[in-house]
Amino acid sequence: MRRVAGIDVGGTFTDLLLVETGADGVSVRLAKVPTTAENQAGGVLAAIEAAEADPAGLDLVVHGTTATTNAVLERKTARVGLITTEGFRDVLELGRRTRPRPYGLFGTFEPLIPRELRREVPERVMADGRVRTPLDEAAVRAAALVLVEAGCEALVIHFLHAYANPEHELRAGAVAREVWPNEYVTLGHALLSEFREYERGTTASVNAAVQPTLGRYVYRLREELRARGFAKELLVMNGNGGMVSAAHAGLEAAKTVMSGPASGVMAAAATLAQSGLANAITCDMGGTSTDVSLIAGGAPEISSELTIDYGLPIHLPMLDVRTVGAGGGSIAGVNRAGMLQVGPESAGSQPGPIGYGRGGERPTITDANLILGRLDPGRLTSVPSGVALGDIRAAFARELAEPLGMGVEEAAAAVIRLGNVHMTGAIRMVSLSRGHDPRDFVLFAFGGAGPLHAVALARELGIPEVLVPARPGLTNALGCLVADLRQDRVNTLNRPLDGLDMAEVRAVFEAQRDDALGAMAGERTEVEAVAVLHGADMQFRGQTHLIRVPLPRADVAAEEVQALFEAAYFKRFQLRLPEIRAVLVNLTTSVVGRRKAFPLSSLLDRAARRATLDEARIGRRPFYADGSWREASVYAREALPADARIEGPAVVQQIDATTVIEPGAVAVVDAVGNLRIRA
Repeated sequence: MRRVAGIDVGGTFTDLLLVETGADGVSVRLAKVPTTAENQAGGVLAAIEAAEADPAGLDLVVHGTTATTNAVLERKTARVGLITTEGFRDVLELGRRTRPRPYGLFGTFEPLIPRELRREVPERVMADGRVRTPLDEAAVRAAALVLVEAGCEALVIHFLHAYANPEHELRAGAVAREVWPNEYVTLGHALLSEFREYERGTTASVNAAVQPTLGRYVYRLREELRARGFAKELLVMNGNGGMVSAAHAGLEAAKTVMSGPASGVMAAAATLAQSGLANAITCDMGGTSTDVSLIAGGAPEISSELTIDYGLPIHLPMLDVRTVGAGGGSIAGVNRAGMLQVGPESAGSQPGPIGYGRGGERPTITDANLILGRLDPGRLTSVPSGVALGDIRAAFARELAEPLGMGVEEAAAAVIRLGNVHMTGAIRMVSLSRGHDPRDFVLFAFGGAGPLHAVALARELGIPEVLVPARPGLTNALGCLVADLRQDRVNTLNRPLDGLDMAEVRAVFEAQRDDALGAMAGERTEVEAVAVLHGADMQFRGQTHLIRVPLPRADVAAEEVQALFEAAYFKRFQLRLPEIRAVLVNLTTSVVGRRKAFPLSSLLDRAARRATLDEARIGRRPFYADGSWREASVYAREALPADARIEGPAVVQQIDATTVIEPGAVAVVDAVGNLRIRA
């Protein structure tokens, strides 16, 4: 018997899927427990215990975490020092002449590394790699000692043009490590060998700022698991949709930013592949936020231009996930202008929505769904007793309905509608703004709250079909089970394509491949096959933004690269510029270790299925939609027969999520166990 656990730590809940594979087939255990924000390891251990699993019997634990993302967003990061090129101390603040508020004249920005902890040393490398000013090693040692004395826990060494010649950064790193008290020393070029000193610097600063946070967390988790007998491998999800060993994750901590959302996208890609679909817009609505992404041709969109917060771009290959502050716990209120506002503030898991019965007093999206009959107050996850709807209605009357001059139901419907507006805006950002028509995609809805809102979102966007997977509330944990191992490499050339020696391009690709394969060598126990993917970041000369162009092989010809770039540019902008030369800016290589496919049909217990739809019905209840009350049938998801056809209004309940089938919509169950809803 082989036992593999996928665990995802969200802002509100920690989810677990445990897959046991043996001679008798595949069995699945699941758990959903509140996240322990003060120490996420506590929630992980509680999830294992809730699944009645013995850590000593686990062969592999794959873990997605929000530890680094939350640390940056909440500015609960380590004290970091910076050693940089003389004259470039303020690069991290100067940035790109953007503003915190696009339409305002005022705004503040505080970089992760304050000015007093940024030190300059004499050295200078030119853009072509020539050394103009030798490195002053004594100045490096003195600067490092000053930063240690100032209480810095992590160090960044970031020199101008180190991507072209890393000699000075490497030597400065060796000198600094002689006096630095721990292993947290980040060299800018080692993390990101790419031009643009601002983005490379902020990426390195994020990495250093979260290294101690992630390091302590992973160490604590490994020790807690080891104390309970776990002696096998712990893997951590990265934001690129791949995984790395826990030991390696701490060295490149910035790559774990957006780890949790990435795992959900990878689960969606695996589900689509087994469902015979290729194009989907994913919508992961949890308790705190909603994450959306786009999958085209079976492959999730990859971006190297993630901005986690104003002034903090992270230029590492990551899944292109957009996040908005609209989750089940998003708080609704009336602002100073007398208008309804939903989010981004969230009630989280403690105290949570009013309906959780843990002391929450402010209305949330979850509470609105309870009022309107979309959620069953007696079946809320991790809520030990039923909820008094009268208390929720009283809070809505006091906080929203009376100030806005409307009824309680109208106020609850307005909260849901405004939350949906925030989510449709994010979906348009990953689809229409990138040249994709949402009508060519299905809406893949998951997360604890995603299926509640999916049909309404699809109708707003003209998306013809909604797909709700077998375990929507545990999809991120599933992503930890199906995601591949992945190593990404980026190097800058930044030269016109028509004057480039393609032999140099091939040599860079081969070096990237060999380096990535070497890094993956210690993690190959889970790998069945290895794929090597090459690409290029390109632009027309004089432009700023880059387009990622997949390349078919390492020895590609210049003419083929030009044609592929022009096709990608036309697809994005519907414009051809034959008179302008193309510039090949960055070369990228991804080495992907493919893992064995997981049979998604095993996520639902076939023994629980009923012969007819009537047998799967567990009741009826009042349901508010389109300004009036009506009656909706309520079904148990596990009991739905294979050929079920459900007409709305209806509600489908399961332990990890609730799906709402709006009036006029029709849902069917497919061969994999997904709910396919024609909106």
